[in-house]
Amino acid sequence: MVESVSKIPHYLLGANILPPFPEKSETVMFGMGCFWGAEKLFWELEGIYTTAVGYAGGDNKNPTYESVCSGNTGHAEVVLINYNSDKIKFDLLLEVFLENHDPTQGNRQGNDIGTQYRSCIYTTTKGQKNLAISKISYFQTLLKEKGFNNITTELKEDVDFYYAEKYHQQYLAKNPNGYCGIKGTGVRC
Repeated sequence: MVESVSKIPHYLLGANILPPFPEKSETVMFGMGCFWGAEKLFWELEGIYTTAVGYAGGDNKNPTYESVCSGNTGHAEVVLINYNSDKIKFDLLLEVFLENHDPTQGNRQGNDIGTQYRSCIYTTTKGQKNLAISKISYFQTLLKEKGFNNITTELKEDVDFYYAEKYHQQYLAKNPNGYCGIKGTGVRC
């Protein structure tokens, strides 16, 4: 869990990665393998207020990187995205999510294996959840046409988010040659 402070600025965007977030903004969490590369995909988009990496979807409170990697907590590595829905539509965020990892691999992404690397979407509104269901169904059809298996993306609403340790936040901005296992299927929405 992040230290007890009221402000942690995003390394690139300058915005606070901790709530409260601006009024009229929305938040979603995506898990698509290692959270370093996933975070970078989203902080580069117009309309994003802030991003942060962390752990969600598990059973333990205040997990650490080591405990999540053990596979015993059930958490996934996720990127939290807070965005201005007047400037960027959730539909575009879903496209970036679906196109930039393989949502058919279960508890892995490429060489990264374990429950923490599963594909997941944790929504905060009914509208997000409904659009995610529709977009996943559409993308499943496209993937089937290309010979891929069924989508295994976990979809839940109102899941607790736990901030990853400070050194993980915006890792690829601070370490441009750092590991990034993000790789899509080549199928476009």
